[in-house]
Amino acid sequence: MTYREATAVGEKILNRAGIADAKTDAWLLLEMVCRVEGNLDFRSFYYLHMEDEVPEEQVHEYEITLKKRAEHVPLQYIVGETEFMGLRFKVNSSVLIPRQDTETLVEEAIKAVKPGMRVLDLCTGSGCIIVGILHNVPDVTGVAVDISKQALNVAKENAKQNDVPVLFERSDLFDNVSGTYDVIVSNPPYIPTDVIAGLMPEVRDFEPMEALDGKEDGLYFYRRIAAECADYLVPGGRILFEIGFDQGAAVCAILREAGFTDVAVVRDLAGNDRVVKGMRA
Repeated sequence: MTYREATAVGEKILNRAGIADAKTDAWLLLEMVCRVEGNLDFRSFYYLHMEDEVPEEQVHEYEITLKKRAEHVPLQYIVGETEFMGLRFKVNSSVLIPRQDTETLVEEAIKAVKPGMRVLDLCTGSGCIIVGILHNVPDVTGVAVDISKQALNVAKENAKQNDVPVLFERSDLFDNVSGTYDVIVSNPPYIPTDVIAGLMPEVRDFEPMEALDGKEDGLYFYRRIAAECADYLVPGGRILFEIGFDQGAAVCAILREAGFTDVAVVRDLAGNDRVVKGMRA
């Protein structure tokens, strides 16, 4: 099988499996297994060698990865990494895959965080939010917690890989948190339980359920954080949440009922409500 034939075969297999970005995914999987050495990028290598035979062991590895993707295993889990805020993050099935939507939360947090501040990231998952903040704002103390030990292991690797000092702690929200913070950020589970069954299979069947399920109405964790954060957020401190596209009004109401002021919704690049933020009075 030549390199040109490999991309065509991969695209056909993934199209037949109903993969939306079949051509792109086939290309990225072939790039992963070929492991081009030296300074030549894979695209240049491909056009120089497209009629050459792919080594047999790489063909075998490519077939395995295509089979996984055809079963709707997320591409990022197969490749083992993804890009977020211009940084590379390791990912596996213990963490949600960082998405561009979440960059809106990081960008808003960067506006609120100043050098010398303390920032707490609840439900950190891969660590992409706290790492993204600390990478862009110097001299910030970052603490991140998650209930999942496996997620924290991934987050620690990502902080180290991106040369960002973060203190990680296993905790169910504030249970093992101490001290006070100037800014609290969180992308908590926010999908209503009965909606999960209708999600695309890449999400429903492979991403960690405890990072998706926001209980009956999807608002459980917003209520808990808003109710419990007073002991951990300094007066005048800021809180920022990622939210579902239809949760803006409800999460704003939760913050206002908890005594927050300057409550506002921020939209993402697609024009959907994506972040709710507020200030502790």
